[in-house]
Amino acid sequence: MHATIEKAVRFIHKEWGTFDPMTSLICGSGWGEVTQAFSTIQTIPYSDIPGMSKPTVSGHAGKLLLVEQNDHKILIFQGRRHYYEGAGWEPIQFPVLLAYALGTKVLFLTNAAGGISSDFQVGDLMVLEDHLNFMPGNPLIGPTLHPHIPRFPDQSEVYDRTLQDQLIEIGSSHQIKIHKGSYLALSGPAFETPAEIRAFGNLGADAVGMSTAPEAMIANALGMKVVGLSCISNLAAGRGAHPLSHKDIEDASVRALPKMKKVILEFTSKKHDINF
Repeated sequence: MHATIEKAVRFIHKEWGTFDPMTSLICGSGWGEVTQAFSTIQTIPYSDIPGMSKPTVSGHAGKLLLVEQNDHKILIFQGRRHYYEGAGWEPIQFPVLLAYALGTKVLFLTNAAGGISSDFQVGDLMVLEDHLNFMPGNPLIGPTLHPHIPRFPDQSEVYDRTLQDQLIEIGSSHQIKIHKGSYLALSGPAFETPAEIRAFGNLGADAVGMSTAPEAMIANALGMKVVGLSCISNLAAGRGAHPLSHKDIEDASVRALPKMKKVILEFTSKKHDINF
């Protein structure tokens, strides 16, 4: 994969010239429209970039954007691949490795999640304190993805505490409540059963979804600072009164979009004074 990453970097630099993106944002389900808050500099479809492919799920546009905020260049991956799409780990690994190769220091991961905690309502935001990886396997299995990744990466603090606090402060400044919690990652594509949700709650999970943890594990292993933000787009199975559907998740994200935009826009406009 290393040769393909290098080819993708050369292609992007040929299209956009050289740039230094401190932050890269990966947009999960319902988050793609936050890009409306930015003045886009450049856009490239994933399918044009060597090694990347278009997501197959509704709401994931499959575009790489270069935007600017307060003289900061930011990469935005408008859409992600998921393990349940059946193509293995490589499409999930690739954007993180590409962001790292392009100079990213902070990886901002977003997702739509089912609320397990009784404190959550549809449309709430949750910053990830930690995760439980219940996906089948681990994205770091096999030959080491990158020379900077140790064989046995530490995961004591996958999600940077300083960045978590910054997000919560940003939310507070806009009267937006941002919860802290643990995210449980499953492969999907089926939603969880009520019995599973009860079990996950007993294990300490506050929200559940089908992404994010693999990307966070890879970025953390590379030494990047990781921050994650969930939109609670539905109450998990057995917590709400209605059957779950992807459309309901998309609709909930549309309603929450104004506050999602505010938080993302302010976070990316700041210089993050953290140690690397």
